[in-house]
Amino acid sequence: MSVKRLWVAGLVVLGLVIGGGAWAIRESSKVCCAPDMASAGPRMQLGLMTGLPLYWPLEASFEQIAQNDFETPWFRTLTEPHYELLPLDTLSPIPALDPSAAPGNPMEGIESFALIQPRGLAPSDNVALDEWVRAGGRLLLVLDPQLSGHYELPLGHPRFPSVTAFIPPVVERWGLAIQYDGEQSEELAFAALPDAELPVHLYGEIVALDGTESDCRLDVSRALAQCDVGEGRVTVLADAAVFEHHDLAGEEGELLSALMSFAFSDPEL
Repeated sequence: MSVKRLWVAGLVVLGLVIGGGAWAIRESSKVCCAPDMASAGPRMQLGLMTGLPLYWPLEASFEQIAQNDFETPWFRTLTEPHYELLPLDTLSPIPALDPSAAPGNPMEGIESFALIQPRGLAPSDNVALDEWVRAGGRLLLVLDPQLSGHYELPLGHPRFPSVTAFIPPVVERWGLAIQYDGEQSEELAFAALPDAELPVHLYGEIVALDGTESDCRLDVSRALAQCDVGEGRVTVLADAAVFEHHDLAGEEGELLSALMSFAFSDPEL
């Protein structure tokens, strides 16, 4: 079966209301206030779940991780001066050791969260993520149908990133559908941010379906979408190139900064 068919078979269907042209962003949706990774300032807490080697090196042993004895990944070098990264392995409530105590909530207190090429979410994680977004959370969801990075591990190794993204079933409630053209050009393309052009490579195309409660905008490449869901916001990027390749994030991380600002900033009223 082709990569395209595997990708399409794994998609969940969501609907988007599309504005014509480039970003159909209302005046109340302009970016303004997320930390700029090119300038100093107070750090924003940012939850992180990913199957990519963004927080720990892919080849680091558990002993090295426990002793903090490894070379810091470039993603952390760029982001940690301005974001306090909180890596999570689960999103759903964790039962307490004391049966009479309330379960712990990994998402409690987190206002912004990046879910980047996840290995797959448990049903309870999907429920927790949906509730968190609808209560006001800001989510950056990165789902790449065909990774383009090179990883020094054999294919099939437990730590090897998911080459084709697993679409969390929860996105069906948010109105997103993604298609992948396995015959698209190998050349870089660009998704339109309000103040930058974001490079994408072998990316998915976000399409719109009728009948959604979400208020969504789509960029002209259809690789990037942003939806208001309940009291929160979901930004979907159907490509992970800027997270796989340091050179595509900008010399000082300015393109990565522009994406994160777009995903996590407060609207300009």
